[in-house]
Amino acid sequence: MATLILRADECLAHDPGFGHPERAARLQAIHDSLDAQPVLGTTSRHPRRAARNELLAVHDEAHVRRIEATAGRVAVQLDPDTATSALSHEAALVSAGATLEATEAVTSGASSGAFALVRPPGHHALSDRAMGFCLFNNVALAAEHAIRELGCRRVLVVDPDVHHGNGTQEIFWRRRDVLYISSHRYPFYPGTGDLDETGEGEGAGHTVNLPLPEATNDADFLHAWQRVVDPIVSSYEPDLILVSAGFDTWHQDPMGGFLVTDAGFRAFFGLVKRWADAHCPGRVACTLEGGYNTSGVVAGVRAALDVLTGNVAPPPAIEGDVSREARAIADAARRELAGRWPALRG
Repeated sequence: MATLILRADECLAHDPGFGHPERAARLQAIHDSLDAQPVLGTTSRHPRRAARNELLAVHDEAHVRRIEATAGRVAVQLDPDTATSALSHEAALVSAGATLEATEAVTSGASSGAFALVRPPGHHALSDRAMGFCLFNNVALAAEHAIRELGCRRVLVVDPDVHHGNGTQEIFWRRRDVLYISSHRYPFYPGTGDLDETGEGEGAGHTVNLPLPEATNDADFLHAWQRVVDPIVSSYEPDLILVSAGFDTWHQDPMGGFLVTDAGFRAFFGLVKRWADAHCPGRVACTLEGGYNTSGVVAGVRAALDVLTGNVAPPPAIEGDVSREARAIADAARRELAGRWPALRG
């Protein structure tokens, strides 16, 4: 089976304004790269639009109406960072639909892995409002769809974007059927994602945050995921893995401040593939989030596709020493979560 790529020119038409970092050139660079050099073992198609009732599974009525009202309007400022143009609503519907379709493809067994190449991104969108360049929360919609409609019981959402996915965290804060795990720069926008944010009620322990310092490199980044997340995933045994695939951790990203390279991207997706192979073979669906250097988003998407298709083996180890600060954060995360996850004790 091929790995499915979902792409649509409608996503290029979203225009948040002159000079905005979340620009169409990000996605166009990925399209151009894949057209010039296709990834062996992939197939591409145009995605569907999300239906209104699917949006309402995660977002409230007022929020959906607010985004609908932007259709056809030249410019609407939703928050200081988030603006729309006349075709942004359509782009958001296609972005959400692509992520839903990617999830349907991998859960049905029609595809072995999938990547929704979309914009606007989604992980900052709250249940009741847009923020941080995001209109609808694409990955949250996919997780909810997988549980309500596709028979999934335990969905793992991993979010390696340099910014914390506060919207995804908020939506599943009290849920145990979705395990949300984020690594991100901290303190940084949007100001959430500290170690002690671990969920409440039924969701206690099912939010995992890895707040990492500026200048985090490949070794630091992978150490956090291996030291903290590996044991949790083994215990959780997900039946679906969704990736909020942000690549603003790239070492030349103008907004990130991390030092991750293409080797780090390949190693991260190697972990994801290993988890899927152990618990839910072929069931990995990625959706594009941040990444504001075109070389970085191309490198990240290609690394993900190369690893998911098996064309490239992830590096067996990452060169370089893990910093004292990264080790301390990983150890602190283990202590914070050990009460819920016995595999982290000791």
